[in-house]
Amino acid sequence: MLTDDELLRYSRQIMLPEVDIAGQEKLREATVLVVGLGGLGSPVAMYLAAAGVGKLVLVDHDQVDLSNLQRQIIHTTDRIGCDKVRSAQIAIAQLNPECQVQTITAQLGHENGETLVGDCQVIVDCSDNFQVRFLLNRLSVKHQLPLVSGAAIRMEGQVSVYDPRQPDSPCYRCLYQETGAEDQRCTSNGVLAPVVGVIGALQATETVKLIAGIGDSLVGRLVLVDFLTMEFRSIRLKQDATCPVCG
Repeated sequence: MLTDDELLRYSRQIMLPEVDIAGQEKLREATVLVVGLGGLGSPVAMYLAAAGVGKLVLVDHDQVDLSNLQRQIIHTTDRIGCDKVRSAQIAIAQLNPECQVQTITAQLGHENGETLVGDCQVIVDCSDNFQVRFLLNRLSVKHQLPLVSGAAIRMEGQVSVYDPRQPDSPCYRCLYQETGAEDQRCTSNGVLAPVVGVIGALQATETVKLIAGIGDSLVGRLVLVDFLTMEFRSIRLKQDATCPVCG
């Protein structure tokens, strides 16, 4: 049962008939793996903690740098040089001390990835390189866990959900080929500060929906956002029958 403090903290969310107390309890019991505590991971972690997710497993090998603060809103000036996962843990404790946080100061790899996904209900990809994205996709398919994927650069962003529990769901590999994939990072291309915030908020929303079992997820759809013209497009995705991961 939710405590009186929890009923008050999440009252505006519980008022939603789609969520109600049952949905809030599902959130409290959930564990979510968030990979990357940069521009996308910052709002994702904060919104999931604020929404009442019981446990967050945060993975990032980097430390807070001055250039991060333009967009990575979970970090602060006084935490420059601090491990990003530790900085995020401090911010989450201030926002919602009821949220448990496990921190992993390391780059995601095959060995720690297999261990980390074990107790999670959802994987949220907030990374900035294809190697990690493809690895998370393989773990998602292998362990039958939904993967909430987001990306943002310059003034553009995209979000989708890949859910191997659904027979017709494509995976990330159905959309992107591993051969010849090149990283496009904000360090070399730039990004407008609120862009990552909007995409991260969309990722957090899809994660909450998956956990609570409400609404229609973005499975089989890729949402593309052009923030320069403020145009949203939704593209239908199909499973690739020849995909080496899920086909």
